Amino acid sequence: MIRVLLAEDMHMIRGALVALLDKEPDVAVVADVSSGDAVVPAVLEHRPDVAVLDVQMPGINGLEAASTIFEQLPECRTLILTQIGRPEVLRKALAAKALGFMLKDAPPAELADAIRRVAAGERVIDSNLATATIEAGENPLTAREV
Repeated sequence: MIRVLLAEDMHMIRGALVALLDKEPDVAVVADVSSGDAVVPAVLEHRPDVAVLDVQMPGINGLEAASTIFEQLPECRTLILTQIGRPEVLRKALAAKALGFMLKDAPPAELADAIRRVAAGERVIDSNLATATIEAGENPLTAREV
């Protein structure tokens, strides 16, 4: 059984994700929180295998939470689930040691698969965003913007 913590500040979305994941026979949502400040205490209390984190939340953001989780409980892997599909956000997620990065507009069935893969230690990144990140280079600004 893959133990999951879900962090999403929008109550309806969080409830829908919990309901979706509860239908998976090998996934159990052991905790769900609505703020970034609640993520690390919940991770330390429930010790999930995977923490699914939104980027934008009240308190600390999901990227900061992912970094702290890696420092304090490295066996808990993180999957970023966000609507912000920009190369610089993906780079920050990778720097925070997140193994997964998914966009919220992905098909719902892909979330459970991504959780399974991240739990197994695989890196899961939206392929279109990965390509855009590679093509974007280090600085997303154009020469004129710089």
